[in-house]
Amino acid sequence: MATMPVAIAATRWSETYTLIDAAFAIPIGIALGVLAVVLARRGRLRVERTLGRTGGAKLAGFGRFLGILGFCLAVTAAISVGVYAIIKIVVE
Repeated sequence: MATMPVAIAATRWSETYTLIDAAFAIPIGIALGVLAVVLARRGRLRVERTLGRTGGAKLAGFGRFLGILGFCLAVTAAISVGVYAIIKIVVE
């Protein structure tokens, strides 16, 4: 979830690194979001197999929430970069 904010914050500190260059973090954010959802699912299955004795059901649910949120933020960033590219092509 933090890949996009970190990439955007890095543009504030660098003079050569622009905001559109922060788009490299989009595929990283998508991959990490999917990975978080997969790991949360694995954790939830482990809790179900042990009948809840190992605990962690709430943590798995929270991890799933954060994974979906990170994925949605990365997809939103991808859409915004795509719209920017279309507008830039139309204007020129």
